[in-house]
Amino acid sequence: MPTRWNLPAGFGFKNNPVLQRELLVNLRTNRAFILLAVYQVLLAAVTLIAWPSDERLDLTQSPPSARRLVDLFFLGQYVIASLIAPSFAAGTISGEKERQTYEMLLASPLRPGAIVLGKLVAALTHLALLIVASLPIIVLFLPLGGVSVYEVAAAYLGLFVSVILFGAIGVFCSSYFSRTSNSLVVSYLVILPLVIGGVLLWQSLAADGLLRLKVIVFVVPAFAISAVILMAAATASRLLYPPDVGSEGKEIIDLEQEAAEAVGLVIQPDQFPDRLFAPPRRESLMEDGANPVYDKEIHGEIFSQGTLMLRLVIQISILLAIPLMGVLLFWQTPHAPWFAVYVIVFNLLVGPVFLAGTFTSERERQTLDLLLTTTLSPWKIFWGKFVVGFRVAFVLTSFLVWPMLLGLVLNPDFYTNWVLVIGLFAVPIVVSVVNAFVAITASLYQTRTSMALMTTYVVLIVLYVIPPGMSTLASTLNLSSKAQRWIDALGVTSPFRALFALPMDQHLLRVDESSLAYAGQPMLVVGYFVCSVAFIVIAMFLISIKMKRLGGHLE
Repeated sequence: MPTRWNLPAGFGFKNNPVLQRELLVNLRTNRAFILLAVYQVLLAAVTLIAWPSDERLDLTQSPPSARRLVDLFFLGQYVIASLIAPSFAAGTISGEKERQTYEMLLASPLRPGAIVLGKLVAALTHLALLIVASLPIIVLFLPLGGVSVYEVAAAYLGLFVSVILFGAIGVFCSSYFSRTSNSLVVSYLVILPLVIGGVLLWQSLAADGLLRLKVIVFVVPAFAISAVILMAAATASRLLYPPDVGSEGKEIIDLEQEAAEAVGLVIQPDQFPDRLFAPPRRESLMEDGANPVYDKEIHGEIFSQGTLMLRLVIQISILLAIPLMGVLLFWQTPHAPWFAVYVIVFNLLVGPVFLAGTFTSERERQTLDLLLTTTLSPWKIFWGKFVVGFRVAFVLTSFLVWPMLLGLVLNPDFYTNWVLVIGLFAVPIVVSVVNAFVAITASLYQTRTSMALMTTYVVLIVLYVIPPGMSTLASTLNLSSKAQRWIDALGVTSPFRALFALPMDQHLLRVDESSLAYAGQPMLVVGYFVCSVAFIVIAMFLISIKMKRLGGHLE
C-alpha cells in the first residue's frame, strides 16, 4: 500500500479548530462586510474616474499615464495592506491574554506550531479576500496598456508575500505583549521601514521592468519566507515554553528587575530624561491638592505591564532617525520636510496608544463606576489621564526632534529659511495635540481599547493621509484644473500638505538663481493651523457632552 503522510494534529486546515474558530469570528462580523464593500467601492470609483473618455481606444499604444495609474494602484494596495494586516494579526495572542483564555489555549492538545499557523492564516484570510477582490478592477486596466500580464502577476505575488510577512510580524509581536495596543504599535514601527523600502524599490526599478520582475519573483519571496519561518518558529517556541503563564497576581511587573534583565536600552527613572516619561515610584505622601488620578497614572498605570514596548519604540525610532537626519538635513536638503513627516508618523502611531485606552481600560476592568463614585469630579479625572498620556507621547516624540534640531543648527543652509524651521517644529507640535484629543475622545465614546485605538487611527488617516492621496491621484489622472483646485483645498486638514507648503530659498534648494526659490503656499499653512484649532474645539465639545453624562453616572 502507498505510504500515507499524516500531518500532526492541527496542522491541516480542515482539522485546525483555532483556524476554524478564528475564521468564523473574523468573517462573520459586520466589519468584514463593510470593509470589503468600502474597498470595492473605492477601487470602482478610481477606475471610473481614470477611464478614458475617448470614444475609441488605441490599444497599440502604451501611454505613460496608464502605467503610472497601475503603479499607483498596486502601491496603494501595498500601503493599505501594511495598515490593515497588523490590525488583524497583532491581537491574535495578546487578545487571548486580555480575555484570560491564554492558558486554556496552551492547555489544549494542539501543538504550538498549529496554533501559530491557525492564528496567522485566519488573520490574513480577510485581507487576502480584499486583494483577490481587486482582480476584476486590474483586469479592466490592462486594455489601457503600459503594463503586461506578467508584471501584474508578479505584483500580486509580491503583494501576497508582503501581506504574509506583515501578518507574521504582527503575530510575533503579539506573543511578547499582554496588551494588543502595545503589540500593534510595535508591529507598525517594524513594518514602517519595510513599507518605505518596498515603495522605494518599486519606484527605483520602474525603468527596468525585467529586473523588477526578477526581484519581485525571486528575491522578495525568499526574504519574506525566511523571515516568516523564523518568526513563526520563535512564536511557537514561546508558546511551548511560555514565560508568562500564571498571570494571576503577577500582572504588575517589577521595573527594577526588568531593567536588570533588559538587553539594550535601559530606562532609569531617577535620571534625565527618563524621569520625564517614566518617573520613579512615589516613596512619600502626595502633596495637598494633588490630582491622585494623575499621580497614579504617571507612576504605575501606563508602565504596569513593563517597559519592553517603550524600549523598543525608542530604539527603533532613534535607529531610523539617525540615517534620515544625515540624508534629509545634510545631503538632500530640498527634501528636509520629510524628516518632519517621519516625526509626525511616529506620533501618529505611538501617541494614541497612551490615550486611546485611558477610559476604555477602566470599563474593561469594570472600575469606571468606582472611579466616578470618588470625590473627584469627572473633569479632574479627565485632565489627570489626559495630561499623563499627552506627556508621555510628547516626550517620546521630542526624542526625534533633537536630531532635527541638531541638523538645522549644524547646516548653514537653514539659517536663511527661518519660516521653514519654525514650521518644521510647529506642525509636529500641533499634530501631537490634535492626536491626543482625538484619541481620548475615542476612548470616551468606545467601550473597548482596541476599538478606540482603531477609531483614532481611522479618523487621523482620513484627516492626514486621504487629502494628499487624493491630490496625488488627481495629478496622476490628469483631472481638470477646477477639480484639482477643489481637491487641493481639502489639503488644509493634512499636516503633510502643510509641511510641503513651507517656503524654501535657493540655498536650501541648492540652485544658482534666486528666482528658482520656492515661495510656498502660505494660505495652505495658515488653513492647516486654523483647521487644527477647529478640530480641538470639536473634540472638546464632544468631550464636554460625555463629561456631563459621566457626572450623572449614566455609563
